[in-house]
Amino acid sequence: MKVKELIAGLVAACLMSGLAPGAQAEAPAAPVVVELFTSQGCSSCPPADELLNQLAERSDILPLALHVDYWDYIGWADSFARPEHTKRQKAYAHVAGSRTIYTPQMVVGGQEQIIGARPMEVAEAVMRHLRTGTTVLLSLEQRDGELRLTAPALAEAGRYSVQLVRFMPEETVVIERGENAGRTMTYSNIVTDWQMLDEWTGVAPLDMALPAGGEGRAAVIVQQNRIGPIVGALRLP
Repeated sequence: MKVKELIAGLVAACLMSGLAPGAQAEAPAAPVVVELFTSQGCSSCPPADELLNQLAERSDILPLALHVDYWDYIGWADSFARPEHTKRQKAYAHVAGSRTIYTPQMVVGGQEQIIGARPMEVAEAVMRHLRTGTTVLLSLEQRDGELRLTAPALAEAGRYSVQLVRFMPEETVVIERGENAGRTMTYSNIVTDWQMLDEWTGVAPLDMALPAGGEGRAAVIVQQNRIGPIVGALRLP
């Protein structure tokens, strides 16, 4: 059995095992966000990249590939790398009390940090978040010529960051040098922009206009304290 088929089978089996008997694998109100910190120049990353490709086929998961730049000096500059992705990974490490960052690393729901390509651990973490659900129920409305993001007020006030993520659904890269020289890799949901839209306390309902335009696909993510648990997510049309 090929590695791709093995990964797909493991993820599917674990995710389906979490469903109640007779239940359908329907997408929940909000997908579980899985962030992968990766690099084209990292020899350990291809299995994790392939795992993300498999996750990208599911509607109940929003996998995002954040290519970091700290591998660029070892023979191959990642064409998708951004320093702000490295900064975000360092922020997660700080929250976890660690001074070290690695690739590949997956962060599930802004909380569970998994080093390496571990399909079962990722699938189990995703299932936990699917069962828990989300705090913020995001919706879209077309009003006065604008696309508006809305959500009801929350039972408890907090500090929530409303963020807009743009990503390319798929790109194939021929890697000519570095640790993966000679490989042709296909990457999914490659993050090209991650911007803060607004801060929200949850006391009043959320109602804000979304920026128009932009290339590729997009999603809105609501996260506690900028780099804490992800409490809401919504793919944009």
